Amino acid sequence: MSERDGLERRRLLGALGVGAAGGIAGCLDGGSADDGDDGPPPQVYEPSIEGVEEGPVELTESQRCDVCGMTVTDSFGTSQLVHENGLAAAFDSPGCLFAYTVSSTPDSPIAGAWTTDYETGDLIDATAAHFVLITDKEAADDPMGIDPRPYAEREDAVAFLEEWESEDLTPEEDIIVGLEDVDMEIAVIYRESRLPDE
Repeated sequence: MSERDGLERRRLLGALGVGAAGGIAGCLDGGSADDGDDGPPPQVYEPSIEGVEEGPVELTESQRCDVCGMTVTDSFGTSQLVHENGLAAAFDSPGCLFAYTVSSTPDSPIAGAWTTDYETGDLIDATAAHFVLITDKEAADDPMGIDPRPYAEREDAVAFLEEWESEDLTPEEDIIVGLEDVDMEIAVIYRESRLPDE
């Protein structure tokens, strides 16, 4: 089976899994999965880059975010990840990276992930990064509404929090998290319209 056939097979299996999950959810809550009151079906994201031996990969100006479709090189938070099977995904922001990690179906573990340090603009290891979970959409001037702030060093994340006057946040409140801590509840803060309802 070619890599392309494998990708198509995973997309089909993901779609079937979403349909089955929707049917089960409809049964569990006493309603029908197709009664029209459930809103849009949940989004399942798939990697779009093939044949990556290791990352990070050089992203082009034509590369689109695998979550929102925006050009990935136009934002402060360009991010990406690579699966062990050589498939990779690109994102225009860390919020879209969060959405992908909680709503994707690749049957291959993540081999590596990278994001852009909010202070330096350098590409950093997202699996070791410290993400500040800001939530004030009015104070953030982000293209997608709001994004977490990634930092390579925890001290820089703490310094950002000390200067962020829009919200009363402290590191003790689990406001600084690692990528492994991101779950649907956190991802929905940043990409609610692109994620299924819980």
